[in-house]
Amino acid sequence: MPTAVELFLEASEKKSFDKEHRKTLLFNISQYDKKVVEGKQQFSNLELAKTRAAAAKQKSIENLDKYLIEFEANFIKRGGKVIWAVDSEEAVKEALQIMKKAKTKTVVKAKSMATEEIHFNESLEEQGIESIETDLGEYIVQLRKEPPYHIVTPAMHLSKEDVAKTFHEQKQTPLDWTPEQITNFVRQELRLKYSKAEVGVNGANFLIADIGGIAVTENEGNGLMSAAFPKIQIAIVGIEKIIPSLSDLDLFWPLLSTYGTGQGLTAYNTIYTGPKQQGEKDGPDEMYVILLDNGRTNVLAETEQRRALSCIRCGACLNACPVYQTVGGHSYGTTYSGPIGSIITPHFKGMEEFKHLSFASTLCGKCTEVCPVKIDIHRLLLINRKQSVDSKLSTKTENWVWHFWKKAMLKRSKMDKGGAKLKNFMLKQFFKKQWGERRELPQVTNKSFNQIWRERKGIK
Repeated sequence: MPTAVELFLEASEKKSFDKEHRKTLLFNISQYDKKVVEGKQQFSNLELAKTRAAAAKQKSIENLDKYLIEFEANFIKRGGKVIWAVDSEEAVKEALQIMKKAKTKTVVKAKSMATEEIHFNESLEEQGIESIETDLGEYIVQLRKEPPYHIVTPAMHLSKEDVAKTFHEQKQTPLDWTPEQITNFVRQELRLKYSKAEVGVNGANFLIADIGGIAVTENEGNGLMSAAFPKIQIAIVGIEKIIPSLSDLDLFWPLLSTYGTGQGLTAYNTIYTGPKQQGEKDGPDEMYVILLDNGRTNVLAETEQRRALSCIRCGACLNACPVYQTVGGHSYGTTYSGPIGSIITPHFKGMEEFKHLSFASTLCGKCTEVCPVKIDIHRLLLINRKQSVDSKLSTKTENWVWHFWKKAMLKRSKMDKGGAKLKNFMLKQFFKKQWGERRELPQVTNKSFNQIWRERKGIK
């Protein structure tokens, strides 16, 4: 069976030379870039807003236990129930127990990367429960039996023609339907699902400690519909989503919308603090929040890399990354792709299997530049690399190559030894595979710059 790195290299090469794929992806990202420039205009001092957000998230992560317990206590006060899940298996097991008790046949699901992470839909399908994605982008990739391509924009890799073809094949709609016609069709389909679903499932953009609330940001109203119709509501949320206070949303909501979609504020921003209260007409009869660890405490244990838990999942680093723009989201083989995914995935799923993602970067620093909560992403990628080496996960061949390279580079006399013939032989032996089949290896000249300079100056 191919390893994760072999699958990554194979998929990356395929996507890199797929001109149509790159054209679609770059076009969609360019539209995002234009909107973000407009969205930033709402801030009189953007750097100050980012600094404040970074400090608030840092405070949250450094005091994670305190704020999670505060959230739990406040949520329970209003009749909600909190379940702590160590890993994906436990999260799915707890959710299924709730559903089986309610004799659930249909689940309507709002957009949630945490549920993608734990392979929620697949687990429900195995139990004979229909799980319907209600976000349009998620609905499209679900029809295609694909995972999301992007943290914010699940179908970013598809053109409108690709989407029309998908619906034609899966739903027998006309091949020439416009995006508006397809959207209306999906709206009608989902209305039927909302009305008969026993359980609604969502994630959360933020957990609010001081009121025991979950904040959900969306643009389609599907999240609201998923909570309004079913009698039971389940939110599956990563523990790092905690923020101290309701007042912090005044800062985080505009930053998330600006860097996520280029909007001043998303269309629907909702806070849920528990099930329907006495005298209220709307809301679920039961509401559960499953707090998901699933490797997050592994990141928390790392003094440097824990800063990655400050991520608000805006997707800005993916859109800025030249590697993501070339190989696309599916090549990473993980739920969280791009630069932020390359930091957290090795800790979520194992450094030995996924260390290669931290090397899939140019270290250009663009990801750090665009991060709204000032995560030093490219530096954390370097720290991951160092950790993989310190953990002795490098091959013996690689270790020996770097050993001799270091020896040579530390002393000019050693660097000049051997001549061009030996150096070219060594390059061919050890670097040809890594350099790739489509590029010619550089040729070392007969004389180094140092030797030529000394000859011209008459220095012996």
